[in-house]
Amino acid sequence: MSENFAEMLEESIKQIHTGEVVDGTVIDVKEDQIVLNIGYKADGIISRSDYSSQLGIDLRDVVKVGDEMQAKVRKFNDGEGQVILSRKGLIAEQGSKKLEEAFENQTVLTAKVNQVMKGGLGVIIDETRIFIPASLVSDVFVKDLSVYMNKDVSFVITEYNPKKRRIIGDCKQLIVAVKEKLRRELLDRIKEGDTIEGTVKNVTDFGAFIDLGGVDGLLHISEMSWGRTENPKKMYKIGDSVKCFIKEINGEKIALSVKYPDLNPWNDVAVKYAIGNVVKGTVARMTDFGAFVQLEDGVDALLHVSQISKEHINKPSDVLSVGQEVEAKVVDMNEADKKISLSIKALLYDEKQDEEEDSENVEE
Repeated sequence: MSENFAEMLEESIKQIHTGEVVDGTVIDVKEDQIVLNIGYKADGIISRSDYSSQLGIDLRDVVKVGDEMQAKVRKFNDGEGQVILSRKGLIAEQGSKKLEEAFENQTVLTAKVNQVMKGGLGVIIDETRIFIPASLVSDVFVKDLSVYMNKDVSFVITEYNPKKRRIIGDCKQLIVAVKEKLRRELLDRIKEGDTIEGTVKNVTDFGAFIDLGGVDGLLHISEMSWGRTENPKKMYKIGDSVKCFIKEINGEKIALSVKYPDLNPWNDVAVKYAIGNVVKGTVARMTDFGAFVQLEDGVDALLHVSQISKEHINKPSDVLSVGQEVEAKVVDMNEADKKISLSIKALLYDEKQDEEEDSENVEE
């Protein structure tokens, strides 16, 4: 009778096999071990390394007594009568099918970077490691990949070979696709004359490239100021915010300017610098035939060498220097050609004539 009861009891106890998936309930949790009641004569044990690929994880932070869990039997007798289980292996097996489908359908995946290597980034999805080469992390060169550590990245799987444990992710093509979409939307929306705001992306000797939100526009050195711009790098830095207007659109090339027409200093020169007016300015540059005097930003006038003094002068630098303030008389003004001629000599003659007239009045 007792033998029959023992046989019946043995038959009533769940039988398990290596590789089998079992359901269990957590009955104890330690820092590095989980104990499951799996309805078998022995409890199931999941070690930290069999639970997750995450290094240094404290199992007490992620699992509680009473939690339901599935795991795969790795060994049903470890010599102490315990059943060794693996949750990580089960998830990896199930996740492998998901990743294969994601590869075939080019599904966009998102995961947190948990490893930074010299050649790229490592992420884990469903306990399966995916490698993103440095060349596929971004559409631009990234010198220090460590900035991605613990950050979420989106990618598609471009190579899937689980047998060789080679699963390759690609972030770059997604970034390129988003930028292309933004570029098309922007080009469809903007037109010449529109005011737009952007961020300085690069500065060269001939101008600054402005990121308008998907499309780069060129702010040429000649469009940075109504006056002369000697060095764009002294005016703009990478990251600066710039408000400008679209001067020209030629296909996908966008020319920008900050020289708004209503602020053109030549708009009222006919009044301010009419012939006969006495003006003040600063010597901006000199040549052998004369000095160019800046009357205001964007308005230069020529002081010919013959008009600097009543005496003969070989070259302007004999009596003038760059940055020197001078007072002169406007002797010619051509608004159409944007040319103004000055004369200090004429002003000197006027002063002499005024003195002579004052002297005659005194004598009378």
